[in-house]
Amino acid sequence: MKYLGLTIASLIALFTCFQASAWGQKGHDVTAHIAEQHLTPATRAMVDSLLEGKSMVYWANWLDNASYTPEYAYTKTWHYKNIDEGERYEEAKANPSGDAVTAIKSRLEILSDPHASFADKQLALKILVHVVGDLHQPMHLGHATDLGGNRVKIKFHGRDANLHGVWDTNIPEAARKWSYSEWQQQIDRETPEYASSIVLGTVDDWAKQTADIAAAVYAETPEGTNISYNEVARWTPVIEQQLLNGGLRLAHLLNTLYDPAYQQ
Repeated sequence: MKYLGLTIASLIALFTCFQASAWGQKGHDVTAHIAEQHLTPATRAMVDSLLEGKSMVYWANWLDNASYTPEYAYTKTWHYKNIDEGERYEEAKANPSGDAVTAIKSRLEILSDPHASFADKQLALKILVHVVGDLHQPMHLGHATDLGGNRVKIKFHGRDANLHGVWDTNIPEAARKWSYSEWQQQIDRETPEYASSIVLGTVDDWAKQTADIAAAVYAETPEGTNISYNEVARWTPVIEQQLLNGGLRLAHLLNTLYDPAYQQ
């Protein structure tokens, strides 16, 4: 493929942008749409106010582009948290620029601060909607040494690919040719008891769960693997579960913030 008219700097920026994206656009939309279905009326009213009538789905992918603008460049590292091979989650080196876990925690602090401005809370919510989705894409808890799987060269149905990109888009799109609303309708069918079990724990607990999945992905997908029908079938239930987890947990965080009557 020829990128006519693009400078080398533009190509580098474009490649870097792909590193930060998670689930592809549809995956983020699914996570946000699931969350919207589980907001209490009080929470929904607050979210609608902060987003000035636009939905969380509308903003679900905004940060992937915004992080590569000068105004929001400080968020570039907030899409992931690297856990290298053989490294325990608790021992992972902290990124001085922040990561997905610290971004979620700090946005929750802003959203719960009665002295924070409307604009600051609005921005915090837009970021939270995206980064909670990022936290549930296994390659966003991948190795720093291979850029979360971007440098792991594999094939997808015989075509050149990398491990990160396959998890962003290829496997989800091969699994289901659904719209984001159809994804929600089909996978968001849990019992109240099961939904309550999904939202238990802390942001760090959720990140550890994703890191464990990432370790399994690396183990089962070494360099040169050709991902085909068997692998799509193997990982589709995991992707469905992670999208559901992300949506329910995003709703849980917001309900906890904005509805005193909320009980998980």
